[in-house]
Amino acid sequence: MGRLMQKKYESGAATAYITRNRAINYLQISLPDFRRLCILKGVYPREPKNKKKANKGSTAPRTFYLMKDIQYLSHEPIINKFREFKVFVKKLKKAFAKAEHGRVQTLQENKPVYKLDHIIKERYPTFVDALRDLDDCLCLVFLFATFPQTKNIPGDFVQRCRHLSVEFMNFIVAARALKKVFLSIKGIYYQVEMQGQVVTWLVPYNFGFNAKACADVDFRIMAHFVEFYITMLGFVNFKLYTSLGLHYPPKLTFEAKVKDDDEKNAYCLESEATGERLAALSASLVSVVTQNTEEDEVELDEFEDSRTQEAKQEEEKQKAFQKLFNGLKVFVSREVPREPVVFTVRSFGGEASWDRSVAMGATFDESDETITHQIVDRPKSDRQYLSRYYVQPQWLFDCVNARMLLPVEDYFPGVVLPPHLSPFVEYKEGDYVPPEKEALSRRQQGLDTGDTVSGEAEDSDEEEEEEEEIDDEDEEEVEEDDDEDDDDDDGEEEEEEDEKQIVEKRTPNKRKQDEVPNTPPSSIKVKAGKLDYEDASSKASREDWEARKLAIMMIPKKRKRLFEKLSKRERRKKHEAKKLTAKREEYEKTQKDMKKKQKLSNK
Repeated sequence: MGRLMQKKYESGAATAYITRNRAINYLQISLPDFRRLCILKGVYPREPKNKKKANKGSTAPRTFYLMKDIQYLSHEPIINKFREFKVFVKKLKKAFAKAEHGRVQTLQENKPVYKLDHIIKERYPTFVDALRDLDDCLCLVFLFATFPQTKNIPGDFVQRCRHLSVEFMNFIVAARALKKVFLSIKGIYYQVEMQGQVVTWLVPYNFGFNAKACADVDFRIMAHFVEFYITMLGFVNFKLYTSLGLHYPPKLTFEAKVKDDDEKNAYCLESEATGERLAALSASLVSVVTQNTEEDEVELDEFEDSRTQEAKQEEEKQKAFQKLFNGLKVFVSREVPREPVVFTVRSFGGEASWDRSVAMGATFDESDETITHQIVDRPKSDRQYLSRYYVQPQWLFDCVNARMLLPVEDYFPGVVLPPHLSPFVEYKEGDYVPPEKEALSRRQQGLDTGDTVSGEAEDSDEEEEEEEEIDDEDEEEVEEDDDEDDDDDDGEEEEEEDEKQIVEKRTPNKRKQDEVPNTPPSSIKVKAGKLDYEDASSKASREDWEARKLAIMMIPKKRKRLFEKLSKRERRKKHEAKKLTAKREEYEKTQKDMKKKQKLSNK
């Protein structure tokens, strides 16, 4: 028997991949339903190694999927729900056209609905897997919680996103799981740690929704993702609350301080009062299990091991960090965004309140004399209390990132704030570290910083001025010479002489003492100081010089020599240009003089 000939495109990439149109025909669903199904099931397009073989010899652009993924989607029971929904829409249109109102009501009551519980269990077999994929979920849920109801954004999704995000924030407050906060242009970055998993998400600022700016965004696709993430976050919140022994759905304790019972219905309906109080983040949550105040501590055997000691020290630091704002009573002014400030303060054991006319849930008034800090964002306030500190909001976030309470003098109202350094940047050996970061690390180690930053800045200014003088002298000398070799030799000799002169300038008193050792020191005189006001232009030029100097320092050694040659060429070009301009000016002067002499002679 002869061997059967294998036909072309019946094996390999041609059978392993399938185009999108063929997949839609295979599943017998529409394109929007196919997109929704792929998003819910986590199926994405694939890029074959050889597109021509996968496309059976054609070079036309196509979107490919794995054949195994499409076969996996064909067994999904949600497809039947999609088909039932199409039949429901046809019947509903027909009933509306015939004005059969009773049939319309019965159809709407029996509307086909599908659940995503089984998909959540398929995609995340364990709870840790869900926590690892929680970053995108939180970013999108917190984003939709700020949207209004539009044609492409269902109002039900917005309400559920807001409710789930508030539940998650209340859990973070109860668990003290917040680690880092960073204010950026895009929004506020938060980072928490739950069950050994680090989760980072972005919360946008509360601005007005501009539909024209979002015209290019396909909100229908985003709504499919939100539909999946809402179900996922509901499961995650339930698991987190039960792991901490809290009641779910969350309930508030009766310890919340409310003056009047009428305050519950002052700004909302009675059915919405609990949700508004929960969103205030000012009250504690009800726990299912009564926690004993005096817990039996298990005594562990103490071994003389450096690792155990380091672990104990790290645990003590972590506990102290979770109680960073313990004993602080913070009042948030009206002009300050309330939610991020209250969320940060409450996550570290502090108390926060605000004006009762702003929102529900305020626990104390501005006139309370036990307030330790008031967060303001205006240069001056009409009424000030001597018993509290008035600071700008950045103080709270910098304290969290520094893991310690920073001095409030740098954050007073109207004061130029220090740079808000990102806590997500990790510095390695050889990287440029800002002086503020170095001062902060010294302060964390317990060293006296004092005015180290200002001292370093003054030293750097002096060094820059000296280096500028040296560079100017080098430029003049390089411009005078013509050959590169002569320039290098002269530059080296002059640099040595300049270094000697700089050393002599820096230590004049020492030289005098060496020449006349027996002479007593001169009497010290104190003169009145003068304030030096730095202009914006000089500051900008100094910053440009620092950036240029840093860029030159970061050039690798292999390209350093090439950079020096190029810089010398540029200096020569500048020098030649100056010479040409000088000659041109002299020529124009001589021409003017000649014209004047001719006029005088003609007269």
